[in-house]
Amino acid sequence: MSAENKFNSSVPVLLGVMGDPIAHSKSPAMHNAALQAAGVHGMYMPLHVQPDQLEAAIRGIVALGYRGVNVTIPHKEQVMQYLDVIDDSARLIGAVNTIVNENGKLTGYNTDGIGYVRSLKEEAVPQLEGKRIAVLGAGGAARGVIYALALEKPEQISILNRTADRALTLATDLRSHGLGDISGNGMQDAQAVLATADIVINTTAAGMHPHVDDVPVDPAWIREGAAVSDLIYNPLETRLLRESRLRGCTVHGGLGMFVYQGAVAFEHWLGIPAPVDTMRRAVLDSFEK
Repeated sequence: MSAENKFNSSVPVLLGVMGDPIAHSKSPAMHNAALQAAGVHGMYMPLHVQPDQLEAAIRGIVALGYRGVNVTIPHKEQVMQYLDVIDDSARLIGAVNTIVNENGKLTGYNTDGIGYVRSLKEEAVPQLEGKRIAVLGAGGAARGVIYALALEKPEQISILNRTADRALTLATDLRSHGLGDISGNGMQDAQAVLATADIVINTTAAGMHPHVDDVPVDPAWIREGAAVSDLIYNPLETRLLRESRLRGCTVHGGLGMFVYQGAVAFEHWLGIPAPVDTMRRAVLDSFEK
């Protein structure tokens, strides 16, 4: 069913993103361009919601007739208690970043991990099955990414984190859900793990603007020819990616994850394919303004 048929064209489709802060978000530029490209009469707005107003804001989605919203920091975990239904993957990940309003019934999804994997496969590594993957970091972003990666049946996923206990806890929890060979390690094991990894993924904030000279690990530890991916998209190429590229690695930046998580959310809301190329151009253009 086309979006034009599903949604009354005389009434705009209302979408938005809730966060605190929210003025920096590139999501409005990306989704408004997507709505226009798809021929959907609607608007996507930044919604500044402080933590003590989150419950009221979620009720407001229904009262104001929003079709859905994205949810970003710091609300991804707390918002779950105010929803009617939580998708199985979002429940396992422990965070929601997309809400769909179906006649007052609110369903929460997590599109971060699936968006990341779609981006990685489209842009850098088409086949993940049988690969040895090293994930740097053991926070919420890592959890969603590892869950989605595990569904692709890699040979092994090794989590590397400054606090080894956190990596071990995350690995143990994910293994308990039958997600395959996942190990947790401290950074003292990083050089050995990276020497055999086919894919290295940074989920930490190391290298994010303004700390652009930071790296999560020594790029020299990454074997030549590996694929190196960074969830950071500001800057578009981190120091980790730049130095890995110079070593002959395939590199993959975080812009794709941001675009594809938005694309999956768009498809949840409207039931039509997202105009991914338009969304990517809109984000890139927003960096230049």
